[in-house]
This record gives sequence, structure tokens and C-alpha cells, in this order.
Amino acid sequence: MIGYVTLGTNDLPRAAKFYDAIAAELGVGRFMEFENFIAWGGTEGAGIGLTKPFDGNAASVGNGVMVALEAKDREQVQRLYEIALANGGTCEGEPGARGDNFYAGYFRDPDGNKLNAFLMTGPL
Repeated sequence: MIGYVTLGTNDLPRAAKFYDAIAAELGVGRFMEFENFIAWGGTEGAGIGLTKPFDGNAASVGNGVMVALEAKDREQVQRLYEIALANGGTCEGEPGARGDNFYAGYFRDPDGNKLNAFLMTGPL
């Protein structure tokens, strides 16, 4: 259903380093790049874009907005969380079980956008 999500940044080179590392762990790379915009993803599934706002104002985060990155296993949830923190991200909740069938780690990118790496471990 979702083709891609775009997040704002005030420092595209800094943010690109963060998302390059996350995308590499997920097995995808950049598929579109312009002076003020970069997008990561593959030919299947949703992608993520990062841009300086078109209106020229400062980028800001949305309260309650979060992008969820689907991991293949718990180990990848852990690696994505660690990669995020090693590349300028901050912790929003260490990886662990959230209920019976959901496993996730939460973090923010260098601009403060909230993300998580998650795994569904069974039916809802």
C-alpha cells in the first residue's frame, strides 16, 4: 500500500550517512538522488526518502509520526538499532518484546525523526 515515506532533514549529508548504513543492513541502496533529496529502497516494497523542505523552512519532526522498518529476524532488529545509534541516532526504546507477537527497537535519526526496526513473531 505505501510506496515510500519522505522525512525532512536540515543536514542532508549527515542524514544520508545514517540512512546509507540502515539501508545497507536492509540490503538496499540509493535509488534516486538529487541535490536536496535522496531515496533508498528496492524494486519491491516501500522506500524511504529524505529531503530538505521544498518551502525552504527548517525541517521538523511530527509528534506521533514514526517509520517502521521490517526486519527479517531479532538479530537484524538488534543490528539496525545498533547501526542507528552508531551513526548519530538516539535511543527511543531498546530492542525487546512488545506484547506476545511483536519485537522491536526504537530510535531517532540525527534530525529527530522517529523510527523502529520490528519483527512480527506470530499472528496478532
